[in-house]
Amino acid sequence: MASPRSTTGSKYATPEGARRLRAELQQLWSVERPVVTQAVAEAAAMGDRSENAEYIYGKRRLREIDRRVRFLRGRLDGMIVVAQPPTDRSRVFFGAWVTVADDEGTRRRHRIVGPDEFDQDEGYISMDSPLGRALLGKRIGDELEIELPGGALKVRVEAIEYPPLTPGYS
Repeated sequence: MASPRSTTGSKYATPEGARRLRAELQQLWSVERPVVTQAVAEAAAMGDRSENAEYIYGKRRLREIDRRVRFLRGRLDGMIVVAQPPTDRSRVFFGAWVTVADDEGTRRRHRIVGPDEFDQDEGYISMDSPLGRALLGKRIGDELEIELPGGALKVRVEAIEYPPLTPGYS
């Protein structure tokens, strides 16, 4: 199961990100919750619930599952799945892979994704992060300075790439 964090922010997702959220919801609702519910029922049948660790843990786990299910349903409701690259591929938009270089020539490659998926793969950054927001709309050769908690970061956009169309989405 993904981390129980509660993500807020933009309701955009890549097709891969939306699939992950739907798969997590399916796993929680159809697999984990029934197993935990059965375990709680069996623990409750043992008698005194106040000192029954299995019962107490099971009820806590059910609350965690239900909280995550509510969150996932809320996030998926109205989510905008961006499956096609923009018509202007010379600028950074949602879903782009962007290569940036700093003053020392260190190059980093990032993909601009939604807030629910930035920690899923290496190089993914949220469109709501300071770097993600600063990169949106930029072109190759643009230089920008971003204020981060650790200080200012100066980078130059070196490359912009978009993944191919995702089958099954339009």
